[in-house]
Amino acid sequence: MLRGLSIKNFALIEQLQVAFDSGLITITGETGAGKSLLLGALGLLLGKRADLSNVKDSSQKCVIEGVFNIEKYDLDSFFKEEGLDYEDQTIIRREILPSGKSRAFINDTPVTLQSLGSLGVKLIDIHSQHQTLEVTTNDFQFEVLDALAGADREIKSYKRGLILLKKKEKELHALIANQEDFTKEYDYNAFLLKELEDAKLKSGELQEVEEEYERLNNIEEIQERLSGSIAIATSEEIGVSDQLNTIKNNLSKIESYSGQLNELSERIQSVYIELEDINVSLLNELEKLEADPEQLERANQRIQLLNTLQVKHNVSSVEGLLTLTDALRAKVSKTESLTEDIEVLKNEIEKIQSQLDEVSEKIHKKRNKALPKLIKELEGILKALGMPNATFQASLILQEKYFSNGKETLTFLFSANKGGTYGELKKVASGGELSRIMLAIKSILSRYAQLPTIIFDEIDTGVSGEVAHKMADVMMSMSQNLQVFSITHLPQIAAKGQSHYKVFKEDIKNTTVTQLKLLNEEERIREIAEMIGGKNSSDSALTHAKSLLDSALN
Repeated sequence: MLRGLSIKNFALIEQLQVAFDSGLITITGETGAGKSLLLGALGLLLGKRADLSNVKDSSQKCVIEGVFNIEKYDLDSFFKEEGLDYEDQTIIRREILPSGKSRAFINDTPVTLQSLGSLGVKLIDIHSQHQTLEVTTNDFQFEVLDALAGADREIKSYKRGLILLKKKEKELHALIANQEDFTKEYDYNAFLLKELEDAKLKSGELQEVEEEYERLNNIEEIQERLSGSIAIATSEEIGVSDQLNTIKNNLSKIESYSGQLNELSERIQSVYIELEDINVSLLNELEKLEADPEQLERANQRIQLLNTLQVKHNVSSVEGLLTLTDALRAKVSKTESLTEDIEVLKNEIEKIQSQLDEVSEKIHKKRNKALPKLIKELEGILKALGMPNATFQASLILQEKYFSNGKETLTFLFSANKGGTYGELKKVASGGELSRIMLAIKSILSRYAQLPTIIFDEIDTGVSGEVAHKMADVMMSMSQNLQVFSITHLPQIAAKGQSHYKVFKEDIKNTTVTQLKLLNEEERIREIAEMIGGKNSSDSALTHAKSLLDSALN
């Protein structure tokens, strides 16, 4: 509920600070006194866009602040999602700077207008005769019906399932689109993959094949030079091995004469052993050498194939071809598995749909049970509000389609007169009738749901006499469960207010300003008398006003 409102430098309001209590609060004042300014200021707190033209003194900052008691609204999750500090007494502030920029704060934390609006709709609900078309919308009608049906748990379950269904359907559409795209490339990718797999590629292979080709292509030269080297090393006349052996023998005979000679003897021994080992290796290499024209051709073809594949796929190595092979294999495999994935997803969707159908049936039964009760209560309240012949026809029909709050369509038809034709509310109900229907609906809702503070802005226009009394009684009944404001021109409603405020203009230092004042009992009698008989209230008007107040208090 709205506990306090502070307005500074807004339109004709220079400085205003007011506290509000619970129950029914009536606000009266002459036309043009500034009641709309209060709604404009509240609109800024609810997230409406700011306009510098509404600032009284454009050189000063405009500040509007509201204090709300929100402990009954179960808004902890909202504050957590928005990253805000939760307080039972929450303060919303809106500032319009001289530059034209505006700022919004919730408990002194800066917020966006979107966040402010999201919180605002949970705190204040403003209704005027020109804003009653909401009652003609299907979403609102379902909201009212569901409050009576007590299907909140099932509807929440349905909405969670619907979110999951839409997510899975989106995934399915994406898979089908991917399947179409991949299928177009599948044959080509499969061909490329087969070509690369048939090549039986190995990492580092090109270097090995090129070495083998060079060896086979130059085998005669290799044989010749190996044979010559072996001959030089092992010749009986001038062979390196024999010469080294002679040196080794000579040094071995004198190595004991000094450490230096011993070291030289050991080194020659090592060289001799290494040379003998090299001679063995040279012989082995020579024995392995054998001209193989067919193997040479195979190596040449392999090199040509690898180079051709590298050029074709614009890579610089066999490793690049192997990476490409893996990528193509993944694409081909994905295309082949998409059909299976699609079937799995279709089965999941069917399961979710089955669960949604089951929940929808439960919702439908509860709504069907509540519908006659809603119509009966509506017709009863409207009868008291001067519409004795107002009747409704309504039906719920299950559909195949999944809507945002169930699988049903709601037909809600209205007739104001006996024997009249039933039609949609927006087509057959007048503005005054819609105002009373909205009041009746909000009255019903207040008994079944925790509603925000409601502000009725002159929805009593065109109403008088006993109907005005009944309208006031409905508002009084609502105010037992929530805070209700009524901006009114009717004395019958003004008298019912547990608190009564007057909006008026006052000239201060050659400047006209709008003021808001809480009236005491004597001031209320005079204000209500003026509403009855004009400025120059007669004794009978004063007596009537006092009677209205006494009746309201009793």
